[in-house]
Amino acid sequence: MTDQFDVEDVIYQNGNGSQLLARLYKPWANPSKGSHLNPAVVSVHGGRWCDDSRLTNEVIDRHLASHGIFVMAIDFRMPPQVKFPHPVSDINYAIRWLKKYAQTVGVDAKKIGGIGTSSGGHQLLLNALKPNDDWYASQPLGSDNDLDASLAFVIACWPVSDPLERYRYVLEKKMQLHIECHHAYWKDELEMGKGSPQRILDENEMSHLPPLLLIQGTDDTVLSPGMTKKFAASYEAAGGKVILCEFKGQPHTFITKFPLHEDSDSAMKKISVFASACGEVGADFL
Repeated sequence: MTDQFDVEDVIYQNGNGSQLLARLYKPWANPSKGSHLNPAVVSVHGGRWCDDSRLTNEVIDRHLASHGIFVMAIDFRMPPQVKFPHPVSDINYAIRWLKKYAQTVGVDAKKIGGIGTSSGGHQLLLNALKPNDDWYASQPLGSDNDLDASLAFVIACWPVSDPLERYRYVLEKKMQLHIECHHAYWKDELEMGKGSPQRILDENEMSHLPPLLLIQGTDDTVLSPGMTKKFAASYEAAGGKVILCEFKGQPHTFITKFPLHEDSDSAMKKISVFASACGEVGADFL
């Protein structure tokens, strides 16, 4: 079957000492829908905050585009160039950039959400909860600086929702690569706490609670046990709408590791349905 979308790389940010690229997956217009505008996601890759690129989640991004979702998969600055919170501010900028050019690329600006995996899920959740935070919304967008980075919906796959708890976990497990990446991205444990979506919920600091879909494998040994389930419970207790989809026996990053597995196929179908509906799914979703 031929892909029903086009792919284009663009420079979405040219400053701060770097050019940042985004890969746009642009679904073809459907003539039967006339002036129909597509929902969209900003896609944020993982990589322990320190690695990978806009191509990392290509299997997910292409699946979304094939189901009529416009995807903006982004590069952002990483260590050693910068530490927290600068990568989060790049993601915030990208969300506002897509809102600015929404009409031009056939996107409904009111239906822009986000999808993030692992450490990308962490950074996306910070923007979802506090889109107008001074740390995250620090980069001006020219004459369109009145746009904010609020999201219509969020999809977080195996997110690092509590960086401080995860840091203590990898120290205990002697996971050296992950320890080094924590040190590269964070100044200290105080900042890990400040940049923790879990803490933001616990201390009621959030300004927004968009509909949230969480995808999690039960055999994920990269996150501390129960991290995602705890975050889901806290999100719901705070008044947010959240759906947690757990996949028995699956590890961290199972969709991109095993894209042909039936669980990966099931997860991607749920992701595309949730995105198409901008999080407004019925009781039969699960």
